Amino acid sequence: MPRKEQVLRLVAAGHSYQEAGAELGVPPGLAYLIATGLPADGSDNGSGDQWRRAGLVQPHAQRLVNPHHVNPVRREDVLDWVRDRAAADPQLRHAARRRASAVAGVGPPIEPGD
Repeated sequence: MPRKEQVLRLVAAGHSYQEAGAELGVPPGLAYLIATGLPADGSDNGSGDQWRRAGLVQPHAQRLVNPHHVNPVRREDVLDWVRDRAAADPQLRHAARRRASAVAGVGPPIEPGD
């Protein structure tokens, strides 16, 4: 288990808690807890003295506990799969032709439930 001095030395040298944790073999939230004595999840509001501790990151320490979330807006492999599935389905091909012609102003308008 890393010591407080080890974590604070890395942070004082310019390392983030993510880097310090990786260097010391612990999660970043634990590195923060070791350095400050406060949980990174914000479950302890702390007192005035605690907010002046070395190594304290305010107010966004929560990011040290939760993994980075990636939410891709577009995945080409998924779009390709959907395109292939639609191309293999006669009903979907027919619906796509009707929609395209209705949008272009050619053919009957799209009715609710179509």
